[in-house]
Amino acid sequence: MPRRVHAARALAVALALVALSLAPACAAPGPRATVVSVGDGDSLRVRQGEDTITVRLACIDAPEMAQRPHGLQAREVLQQRLPIGREVRLDVKTTDRYGRTVAEVFSGSNIGLVLVEDGQAFVYRQYLDQCDRREYLQAEERARRRRLGIWQVDGGITRPWDVRRSRRSSRGQGGGPGGSPPPGPIRVGG
Repeated sequence: MPRRVHAARALAVALALVALSLAPACAAPGPRATVVSVGDGDSLRVRQGEDTITVRLACIDAPEMAQRPHGLQAREVLQQRLPIGREVRLDVKTTDRYGRTVAEVFSGSNIGLVLVEDGQAFVYRQYLDQCDRREYLQAEERARRRRLGIWQVDGGITRPWDVRRSRRSSRGQGGGPGGSPPPGPIRVGG
C-alpha cells in the first residue's frame, strides 16, 4: 500500500509541475481593458480603469483607410473581432512617439496575429523584435499562400508604411492630418 501512495503522490507532483509550467502560456497576459472604439485596422481605444487610452496593435500594420477597399475591410474585421464593450487583455510592449500604447491585444486569441492570418494586415518587420517573430511570419505566409485579403493581389497590396512615406514626401514632412502615424517605439539613447 505505501508503494501505491508514493506512486500516486509522485504522479500528483509531476502533474502539478506540468500545470505550473504551462500556466504562463495559457494565461491571458497583462491588464484588462474594455473596447471603446476602433479607429482603423490596427488601432483602437480602450478604457482601463478611469483612463481611456489609444492602443496601436504591436507588430502588425494594416492598410491605411485610403487604401480602399482594404483599409475599410481591415477596420470592419477589427470591429467585428472587438466590438464596443468587449473585454480584452493587453500585453504592452512600449509607448510610441505619439503617446499611443503599443500592445498585443488578446480576446481569446492574439487579435493582431488573427488579422495577419486573415490577410487583413502585414507583419511589421521593423517592429517585430518584441513579438514572436516566427509565429507572425508563419501566419503571414499562410495568408499569402491562401491569397486572403491583402494577398489577393500578387505580392500583396502596397505596404501601408510605403503609403505613409509617399504621403509625407508629397507634403514635404512627416505626420499630419489625415494620416496614421507609424507605430515606432520611443528609442532612448541611440
